[in-house]
Amino acid sequence: MNPEILIIEDEEEMRIALTEVLIRNGYSVHTASNGIEGLELFNKEPFNMVITDVKMPKISGLEVLKEIKKQSPQIPVIMITAYGTIDNAVEAMREGAFDYILKPFSAEILDDTVLRAIRNQTGKNTANPLIIAPLPTDSIKIVTNNLSMKKVINMALSVAYSSSTILIQGESGTGKEMIAKFIHQNSNRKDKSFVAVNCAALPKDLLESELFGHEKGSFTGAINRKIGKFELANHGTILLDEISEMDMSLQAKLLRVLQEREVDRVGGREPVPIDARVIATTNRNLREAIDEGEFREDLYFRLNVIPIVIPPLRNRKEDISLLIEYFIKKHSSKNRKNVTGMAKDALLMLTDYYWRGNVRELENVIERAVLLCKGNLITQEYLFMEAIVEEINSSVKAGVTVREMEKKLIFNTLEQVNGNRTKAAELLGVSIRTLRNKLNEYKNEEGL
Repeated sequence: MNPEILIIEDEEEMRIALTEVLIRNGYSVHTASNGIEGLELFNKEPFNMVITDVKMPKISGLEVLKEIKKQSPQIPVIMITAYGTIDNAVEAMREGAFDYILKPFSAEILDDTVLRAIRNQTGKNTANPLIIAPLPTDSIKIVTNNLSMKKVINMALSVAYSSSTILIQGESGTGKEMIAKFIHQNSNRKDKSFVAVNCAALPKDLLESELFGHEKGSFTGAINRKIGKFELANHGTILLDEISEMDMSLQAKLLRVLQEREVDRVGGREPVPIDARVIATTNRNLREAIDEGEFREDLYFRLNVIPIVIPPLRNRKEDISLLIEYFIKKHSSKNRKNVTGMAKDALLMLTDYYWRGNVRELENVIERAVLLCKGNLITQEYLFMEAIVEEINSSVKAGVTVREMEKKLIFNTLEQVNGNRTKAAELLGVSIRTLRNKLNEYKNEEGL
């Protein structure tokens, strides 16, 4: 028996087009021209799926969704939205929508979304997996049994097939770039380029050329034309890592790129149209950056169309043992070691640790332990965690100000990473700009 699909769409042309595509693919289709009519049909006939527009007269698609989920929570609902109503679509996903599709869209995107919904409903997709691999041949895996992380993954999957801008927020080491790649690999752009740019790694003049490209002779040293990262990511995905560290003047140019979907090469005469999905990441609270005059509010709204927040590892205690097991297998195989597990007291120590550097720090600890381990089981002696805890405890003394403690922590961290400010900022959980400002303060204080 063919799946029965109810389409609720007030635009007649769109309703006809949706019907033709779905019938061509073997589905039985019923249609309604508004939400009230759609709910009446839903109450009379059994349906396997509902596809509804978001913005409709009488009652909205969001109200239709809530009513359907109240009556039949197992029925997948796909939302169709125009660009101007995307915030409603994100809200709809939080209310239980299976996915949403941005207008205009291709028949291929519709086919794929409907097929995924049918498979999900019939149980052909793995439910609540601990390890999710987006592609069989890909090395990126998300290991979790945490409810908040599962919501992050479901959100990422739900928005993967759209072209909307995504802002991924989270502390350093939580896996923001991994989620960005996960989204790319589950999108219709997966066969195109994924281009990552670290906005904190280059000064503004170089970053402008890196992002937007330049023409030959546009400045001293420009001996050839350079294609920018946005053009390289055309029809694919561009990741703007540490977006909060971008200079304000460049933020204005980025805003124009996002609005106009075209880039101006440095020294170029005409804009170059681009079609790249933009994902931005930050470990900083952008609202605070806006209040401090370091980030444009209009750019924030343009980037924050679909917000994803990754929880820190200390709030995912149930994931620590899973991640340890995964990293032991990974690094044992990589280094041809025969380490198979971890002693209970060592596991307890890692579970109780604060993990300022999150998953990245945990992996570093496990990689080191695997390399040093002499037998099959990692014990406390191979973790070197006690030295870290003792150093923290010994540095906390009565009469020492918070500012002095902060200064000592910053310089100790810089010493541990051989002066690498980017690495130090990651370990400290602050932006590179914040670290730079702190060091300038200390420098002025000491009159250096």
